[in-house]
Amino acid sequence: MKAIQVTEFGGPEKLVYTDVDEVTAGKGEVCVRLHAAGVNPSDTYTLTGTYAFSIPQLPYTPGLDGAGIVEAIGEEVTNVRVGDRVFIASLMNGHSTGAFAQKVVCDATSVHPLPEHVSFEQGAALGVPALTAYRALFQRAYLKPGQTVLIHGASGGVGLQVVQMAKSHGARVIGTASRHEGKKFVQQAGADFVIDHVTEATIEDVLALTEGKGPDVIIEFLANKNLETDLKLIASYGKIVIIGNRGSIEINPRLAMQKECDILATALWNAPKDEYDQSIHGVIGMLTSGALQPIIGTTLPLQQATEGFEQIAKGSANGKLVLKID
Repeated sequence: MKAIQVTEFGGPEKLVYTDVDEVTAGKGEVCVRLHAAGVNPSDTYTLTGTYAFSIPQLPYTPGLDGAGIVEAIGEEVTNVRVGDRVFIASLMNGHSTGAFAQKVVCDATSVHPLPEHVSFEQGAALGVPALTAYRALFQRAYLKPGQTVLIHGASGGVGLQVVQMAKSHGARVIGTASRHEGKKFVQQAGADFVIDHVTEATIEDVLALTEGKGPDVIIEFLANKNLETDLKLIASYGKIVIIGNRGSIEINPRLAMQKECDILATALWNAPKDEYDQSIHGVIGMLTSGALQPIIGTTLPLQQATEGFEQIAKGSANGKLVLKID
């Protein structure tokens, strides 16, 4: 079968489209014929061989998320049947042969029913993005209906799902983006206000949207650049949840003291099993009801995975980037 294979750590050029051995489902495992796979920033980090959460054994096939049709099931698998439409939300500590391939074998616990009204591309956009969004909002920030949420960088695969989840929970949502296309996606996702990324010079403009109070929750995707601004913007007793960071920053802790706010962080790979299960149930509920509708930005054929990784690394992708698999 065809797959992306990595035999040496490095950059996107190390992704090779080639023939690999067929995969077979063992006990407690499911084999899925994939139609689409999602590309996540964590995939690019893993490729370097320096990612603290995952250093795979070479050679390996990347990809944690995908969607397709169940082709075979192993012994003791009862949650899905052959022929079912499914999405895959596998974690790094689970077994998976990699979703950047025509077929994947993974633990049955990572395979979930995909509603008929959800496309395979949308199914591949779940997994890491949806679980991260759910964990940040409900397991870290404990978002309450009626609160105001600022998503500082809302136009990516995770950010857009944060917008939809927060709106479905009755929150007031402010989303930021830097480009026109990104802002259109954030608006499409249902944000109440769509603005440029907040800077020191524009804090007052955002405060005006919250009657001077500031947002109750800030979801932050570039903490090394924005955390000090977030501390000045957050409401008293508010929560800042860090999802993304690309370096160091110097902040004045007195800002946090003045607000008595919480600076929280999340990495999906730290989620204990019970919280992972809660997240999956929550995501499937929103997906089934239509509250969650992943927005696809770019679709590339599996053969062009290198281009997809380059877009992720440059931060030039709006919406979710998905690989289509023949």
